[in-house]
Amino acid sequence: MSTLRSNIEKTINQPISDRDFEQFSKLIFEKTFDKKDVLVEESDLCNYIYFIEKGSCYSYITDDKGEKHAVQFALEGYWISDLYSFFSTRKAIYSIEVLEPTKVLALNKENFQKACDTLPCLDRFFRILIQNAYVSIQYRLAKTNSEDAETRYFEFSKQHPNFVQRIPQYLIASYLGIKPQSLSRIRKESSHKK
Repeated sequence: MSTLRSNIEKTINQPISDRDFEQFSKLIFEKTFDKKDVLVEESDLCNYIYFIEKGSCYSYITDDKGEKHAVQFALEGYWISDLYSFFSTRKAIYSIEVLEPTKVLALNKENFQKACDTLPCLDRFFRILIQNAYVSIQYRLAKTNSEDAETRYFEFSKQHPNFVQRIPQYLIASYLGIKPQSLSRIRKESSHKK
């Protein structure tokens, strides 16, 4: 839970009181998953948002050919969900799969609402979190449509060195909209330049 508390305090840029954190802690529950477990299945309802305490997972969308396209990665200290489904109560558009044994803190919609209604610091926290996610998606879309593959990969690896170390390369390629062979070539060429 200390990782969660740090995450909240870093995001809102102030300490959270013991009382508020204790109240919030009562609204969430811990769950563990094994590698390849699915937290959310595309076309099911997504009832939770997940905070990663330990491990990693990713969300993806599947195209008509059955190919997976990575949308988001989450390691310790990150949140992940299908927010479209979570907030709209419609079927999920993404699946979320575990990449390594993972421990999460799960928050359902009712308790999310309760936290936002009764704890102003959590209302602020989730507003900032969702705001940042929206900005990040817009930035990624702009870069995907305006930069070459090599530039996208180097920027991604600079911003997320921990992802590059722990997320399989074929998923990073998918996330960046690059063929795995192209990413392999980019990495090989960059290692020769060093």
